[in-house]
Amino acid sequence: MPAITTDGLTRKFGDLTAVDNITFEVPSGGVVGFVGPNGSGKSTTIRLLLGLISATSGTGTVLGEPIESPERFAHRVGALIENPTFVGSLSAYDNLRSLAALRGLSKNRIGEVLEIVGLTGRENDKASTFSLGMKQRLGIAAALLPDPDLLVLDEPTNGLDPAGIVEIRNLLKAVAEGGRTVLVSSHLLGEIQAMVDNLVVIRFGKLLYSGTLEQLMTDAVEQVVASPEHFEDMPRLIAAVDSEGWSHSTTGNELAVNISADRSPDLDRVAHEAGLTLRMLTPRQDDLEDIFLKLTGATDAELAADRSGQRDGKDRS
Repeated sequence: MPAITTDGLTRKFGDLTAVDNITFEVPSGGVVGFVGPNGSGKSTTIRLLLGLISATSGTGTVLGEPIESPERFAHRVGALIENPTFVGSLSAYDNLRSLAALRGLSKNRIGEVLEIVGLTGRENDKASTFSLGMKQRLGIAAALLPDPDLLVLDEPTNGLDPAGIVEIRNLLKAVAEGGRTVLVSSHLLGEIQAMVDNLVVIRFGKLLYSGTLEQLMTDAVEQVVASPEHFEDMPRLIAAVDSEGWSHSTTGNELAVNISADRSPDLDRVAHEAGLTLRMLTPRQDDLEDIFLKLTGATDAELAADRSGQRDGKDRS
């Protein structure tokens, strides 16, 4: 049974369609990335799935239960939406104890979740003394209190330094290894690529891709980037590459040849036979960010401008 399904899910705010007739499935188990440019409708979709807001049309399920009845699945779901908020004067343990009491959960679970997130030994420290990364860990601990089958995290690494991002990444992978499904919304594509098994991509509320990361990356382009020792030799290098029938593109003094990394020696040989010395020969493959930009067609800044223009156009109509 899929952990999440949507069927024509739509949410409008006035003239703006934040989520536009999306249909996808999230398989059970593992880490699933939910990505899209800023303003794509990721947070709105998550709120729809958790029953925090109602759909304009369409429907969905969470753990086999309809999203219109969140009381039927809420006890099996843990969620961290936006930055976690805790009482600074209370210890980590007491913050979690209060949350457990509100949800009718046993306080025996508190020690378990503190260990899962790596805060054992800091449970008696006041939340106000925690770094941002530790507060994120405490937020994830709070989401894990009901021992959920599905963990939903909206931008869990937002504002963290590189070390904190790696810590959270490793934590989420470990949580998923326990058989849970972890849905992570994020705009940090490098981190998403490092941790997820499956991926859902949306843009302006429309679904662009739903499936495995492996399948999406089959569209990745392999290249070998070469640069001649002397800039004036670039036409000769291009001619040598053309003679082999290899497609290519140039940027400045770099020639990107569309061949696989294991063909790098062939390119070096062709250059040598043309009497050229290369000062650079570097294999390169598209990463998730490259594939993402091919799907969405622009950078986040350009997409934000497009989204603003879309709103302005509706305002004028």
